[in-house]
Amino acid sequence: MSARIVVLVSGGGTNLQALLDATADPSYGAEVVAVGADRDGIEGLARAERAGVPTFVAKVGAHATRDDWDSALAAEVAAYEPDLVVLAGFMKLVGPQFLGAFGGRTVNTHPALSPSFPGMQGPRDALEYGVKVTGATLFVVDAGVDTGQIVAQAVVPVEDDDTVETLHERIKVAERTMLVESVGRMVREGFVVDGRRVRFGA
Repeated sequence: MSARIVVLVSGGGTNLQALLDATADPSYGAEVVAVGADRDGIEGLARAERAGVPTFVAKVGAHATRDDWDSALAAEVAAYEPDLVVLAGFMKLVGPQFLGAFGGRTVNTHPALSPSFPGMQGPRDALEYGVKVTGATLFVVDAGVDTGQIVAQAVVPVEDDDTVETLHERIKVAERTMLVESVGRMVREGFVVDGRRVRFGA
């Protein structure tokens, strides 16, 4: 019995594609049952459609309040009965209704080694600070910005001639590998969130 994953995207969907490729192998232990987005006409949705995966769009602007949007998003996701929700380049913060439904089983990636450099500009902030290593973090989503419990981290060295773009590209490669490996372990082995710690194995 494979685990059911809903993936939420806002852009190109390269992390989504990595998950679609991984779940094509039955031994991975999961299937992507739906892909949702906060906007139309993005490559992430096109990737899902090419793979035959159902899609939905929940736009913030289509709802009177942010809470209404959050409730609508939670309802859309709930319709697919996921075991795990993966935010893969999803550029909106989910709210209390969503976390009430899917808290503890929603994960996201961040292009830095949390708790360092939270927010939208992780690679730039790391480069400007002069760190020698940065990387990517997979974490359990909570109400904060990149503050949830850490599932996994991947280290990426900062080279002397790095630009924000070259550094971010290498982080993305490490992030995709980490995401696929860790989600696979989460669905096959189970996981426990204990305080600040996440342990694999039920």
